[in-house]
Amino acid sequence: MLTAIVGINWGDEGKGRMVDLLASEYDIVVRYQGGNNAGHTVVNHLGKFILNLLPSGILRPEVTNVMGNGMVIDIEHLYNEMGRLTSAGVKITPENLKISDKAIICMPYHVILDGLEEDRLGDAKYGSTRRGIAPVYSDKYMKKGIRMGDLLYPESLKKRLKGIVDWKNLTVEGVYNAPKIEYEDMLDWLDKYSKDIKDFICDTGIYLNEAAKANKKIMFEAQLGALRDIDFGIYPFTSSSSTIASYAPIGSGVPNLKLSNTIGIMKAYSTCVGEGPFTAEMFGDEAERLRKEGFEYGAATGRPRRVGPFDVVASRYGVRVQGANELALTKLDVLSYMDKVPVCTGYEINGQVVNEFPFGELLDNAKPVVEYLDGWKCDVSKCRKVSELPKEAIDYIKYIEKAVDCRIKYVSVGPEREDYVTMH
Repeated sequence: MLTAIVGINWGDEGKGRMVDLLASEYDIVVRYQGGNNAGHTVVNHLGKFILNLLPSGILRPEVTNVMGNGMVIDIEHLYNEMGRLTSAGVKITPENLKISDKAIICMPYHVILDGLEEDRLGDAKYGSTRRGIAPVYSDKYMKKGIRMGDLLYPESLKKRLKGIVDWKNLTVEGVYNAPKIEYEDMLDWLDKYSKDIKDFICDTGIYLNEAAKANKKIMFEAQLGALRDIDFGIYPFTSSSSTIASYAPIGSGVPNLKLSNTIGIMKAYSTCVGEGPFTAEMFGDEAERLRKEGFEYGAATGRPRRVGPFDVVASRYGVRVQGANELALTKLDVLSYMDKVPVCTGYEINGQVVNEFPFGELLDNAKPVVEYLDGWKCDVSKCRKVSELPKEAIDYIKYIEKAVDCRIKYVSVGPEREDYVTMH
């Protein structure tokens, strides 16, 4: 079985928590794209963990974890993340963590360039996390990247790095008038943070193909959501990678394999970190209350998330582009304080109500069409069966299920691993 766990909306839907929950049914968990520009928050018996790079299956000792070739890896961040988990009692060895030799390294000069460009853009900025993601993916497609496998061949790496640093300085000094990147500093950085991770580097394609032949169960874990996808998201306010399920085998090193199932994750309301159109956005006291109830602050950056009601238009679109077979609805418990629960059922654009997610510029003028459903006004965090949920909560779940045309299988009612209800 090959299953993808993906985000339906703007990211921050709770994928890490669902991967941690479902990983017990799988042998392998693979991260197939992105870098440390977003985080997955997982709460279990060992404590609370924010994972930016490591697959969420790393918290299951029986699971093998893979960082795929579609990722961009800041090895300093990875070094520190592994250290924090190890200190908390999480076992990390080359047997349970494998890093693709084809994954691209996110270098310090990528972080520098990311910040310089956001500063230059000023009020027109894209809302980057300033973690170097856009510059490193740009280098990948310009064939100027350093790959994890290059760390195993230090002499050829030195020659390649020298040429890239000289090329980078044409931009750093000539365009931004910033201090030059020092080649020796980059070499020292690579040497310092690669020492403890070289043993984890391998051809993950070979490993995963052999695992598939042996009928191992493989889960592919996405970062961010459909609306941050470089092709299908709210461009240019997107990430720089493919966040959709179809890319999972490619970004993992096994383009010959086909997914058997795709589980889409979406919140019971909407959240968005960063810039770009967000039609369902709430403002003022109403937004602040929802933000506080859901503790909506970015796992990677700590930035307050923009919040709003569940967005039917965006979610239906996300379900379609992700090809989701079933859904998990997270944070239902957060809405328990509401007398009436708002739902964005359509967008009004130039006087007309549309039900399909529109192209770029049209989103700038879109206004939400909001309807209200009855709230349940009681704590649902202890519910573990459908029969224990209040009728209004079940009605809300069924309404969303019908609106996005995909069955909801799991509903989370709290942050802990076991705080969920299976609907079907």
